[in-house]
Amino acid sequence: MLDNLIIFILASIIGSEVISKVPQTLHTPLMSGSNAISGITIVGALVVAGMVDDPWAVYVGVAALIFATINVVGGFMVTDRMLQMFKKKE
Repeated sequence: MLDNLIIFILASIIGSEVISKVPQTLHTPLMSGSNAISGITIVGALVVAGMVDDPWAVYVGVAALIFATINVVGGFMVTDRMLQMFKKKE
């Protein structure tokens, strides 16, 4: 458990540093890639939540499903908003 906690904390710090260094022009393509990865997370969460008998694993799977869904919806909203900036105004 302690090893997993350490890995989670290190991944959070490294992820935050990497994301903060991304130029603004790359955010839209990276959001599309992030949405694809979150889609894979949704499938994995469905598998975990549906194929195990342990209630704790079901709760973790459902939580992962909710967070991944929020991430996908938010990513599409941000991507759509950024793409709206490039459309001609009528």
